[in-house]
Amino acid sequence: MNIVTRSVDIGGKTITFETGKLAKQASGAVVVSCGDSQVLVTAVVANTTQPFDFLPLTVDYMDRNGASGTIPGGYLKREGRGSERETLISRLIDRPIRPMFPKHFRMEMQCIATVMSFDKDHDTDVLALCGAAAAFGISPAPMSELVAAVRVCRVDGQFVVNPVHEMKERADVNLVIAGTSHAILMVEGGAVAASEADMLDALDLAQGEIAKLIATMQELVAAAGKPKLDPGPGPQIDEDIKKFVSAKGKTKLAKAIAVGGKHERTTALKAARDEVIALLVDGKEAAEAAAATTQAKEVWEKLVKNAMRSQVIESNRRLDGRKPDDIRAIWCEVGVGTRAHGSAIFTRGETQAYVTIALGTDDDVQREETPAGKTERRFMLSYNFPPFCTGEARRLGAPRRREVGHAALARRALMTVLPSKESFPYVLRSTSEVLESNGSSSMATVCGTTLALMDAGVPITAPVAGIAMGLIAEGDKFAVLSDILGDEDHLGDMDFKVCGTTAGITGFQMDVKIATGIKREIMAAALDQARNGRLHILAEMAKTLPASRSELSRWAPKITTLQIKQDKIRDLIGPGGKVIRGIQDACDVRIKVEDSGRVDVASSDPAKTEKAIQMIREITQEAEIGALYVGVVKRIADFGAFVEIFPGTDGLIHISHLAKERVERVTDVVNEGDEVLVRVIDIDKAGKIRLSRKEALESLGAN
Repeated sequence: MNIVTRSVDIGGKTITFETGKLAKQASGAVVVSCGDSQVLVTAVVANTTQPFDFLPLTVDYMDRNGASGTIPGGYLKREGRGSERETLISRLIDRPIRPMFPKHFRMEMQCIATVMSFDKDHDTDVLALCGAAAAFGISPAPMSELVAAVRVCRVDGQFVVNPVHEMKERADVNLVIAGTSHAILMVEGGAVAASEADMLDALDLAQGEIAKLIATMQELVAAAGKPKLDPGPGPQIDEDIKKFVSAKGKTKLAKAIAVGGKHERTTALKAARDEVIALLVDGKEAAEAAAATTQAKEVWEKLVKNAMRSQVIESNRRLDGRKPDDIRAIWCEVGVGTRAHGSAIFTRGETQAYVTIALGTDDDVQREETPAGKTERRFMLSYNFPPFCTGEARRLGAPRRREVGHAALARRALMTVLPSKESFPYVLRSTSEVLESNGSSSMATVCGTTLALMDAGVPITAPVAGIAMGLIAEGDKFAVLSDILGDEDHLGDMDFKVCGTTAGITGFQMDVKIATGIKREIMAAALDQARNGRLHILAEMAKTLPASRSELSRWAPKITTLQIKQDKIRDLIGPGGKVIRGIQDACDVRIKVEDSGRVDVASSDPAKTEKAIQMIREITQEAEIGALYVGVVKRIADFGAFVEIFPGTDGLIHISHLAKERVERVTDVVNEGDEVLVRVIDIDKAGKIRLSRKEALESLGAN
């Protein structure tokens, strides 16, 4: 057994890579550990070429309950479908690794990251990403460069690399940054109104730590790596076909690419391509014509890509005629869904999102099991991308990874502006339906959710907008594109999403599609241009609704909060919850009681809320010395009468306090079931209450 181990210090913590001990039948297998966290990452490369027209790479990250010493919930008591966390980490691994492989490589590759031990102070997401790169580095897969990742947080004004859990919870900047030894490839994270300069500082810090990680991984690969597969030069295009398509298609392409509108331009380009191909295959036999058609389509795609990119770099003009920093026309509308608690439509060019907000109570929280423990999510956001939004007809199914990722990005961008539970005790759910899509639908979701929250009367601290940026880089020339189209995303070199308020950045995601990464000057230009675009979008949104409405929707539950003493909680809940259920059923309300004595009563009907509150007060109220009460005589004794002044609370009227005159027998004045006016004259340390009918009558001037 040839076990190879390498370690490196990152952020004051030791990260160790080990190979040669576990999963030896995989093409590459690495265990990455830090603290008590361990992740086994395997990479397998199939030995046959598949007839795919894409890079056949799949990545799966899997948490395991046993790794954190917990037992899964549910009847089956085993892990089931991947959680949202697992999906997001799978995407986190995939995005920076995928550009490292030749696009024409067709041997199926699979990466599986399995958590062996989980220590919440050392999260496993960045460990899994580093392990995936190391496993592929050891394997025969033709990976051009190793990649690595670190988490950078700002805590108490200082940037920290891979901080422990407690520090991460207090951070006002939290980013996962991945890259090669010389360039950043991916950024994912959020912040509390961070500046563009703060983000650049975080990236600079990460780059140095990533370089250290990769140097260590290179040592591991040098000691244990297998010979690399030769991917070959890729499909070769017949030079005659290339020349023919280029010559015959030049004029047609220029005319078609100038057509405005997504579908109109797509139709025009397809028609132009088909005309050229028809000329090319005229007179050829079927087999020869089919082969020529396939190659001609590849040539055409490259011509379209080059034409779009050249037009931007040389003429400063984009596909739809905009300049690089222009934002498409925006229109918004709120209050669209009458019964929704809040709703909005946000449209930017040919991208449109319809967003609804639903307000709920604590019964509606989303309870999650994560390796770090059980959590409750009070703000949920769903992003749906139906086929009609792009003019397609296909089967509907469960949310795909892309939809889960876009929802997480939008939610992260909005979390920092939401009110606290103490000031706004509602559970919130946003649902974004993408009605049209031509680029930047996730950012339309951010903008639409902001408007819907304000329409619902949620007191957010500031509106949030999002913008998607692109990049065209040719040699030393580059152009940063604001508010990119779908084609610009597909044909460009970067997809860079920035969300924030007027004060700063709240959400941040970047994917670079070129293995060389991007330079700091390009990142600085993109951040500056994104800020200008974000401020423009926020100004447009403010024209529709500048701030949150002062009142909630009439259809939303109204939560009224009152405070009771902690020793009264038992009385309110009752044996087995009987009392509180009785109030909820009688008043058609929801009641939440916290250990602090805080009671939330929720109902959309104010009268029902008031009735429930009155019942709660009757059960939990306490007698006050000097206060007058109308009580009911419950029991007669020789020395006095026991009177219930409110439910569950009674006191004694001593016979000497029944009347001004001397009383021989209690029943001469009161009997069981009588209503009687009394004053509280004393409450002893044991809580026993002394009552006086005599003083109550005197206070009213009665005999």
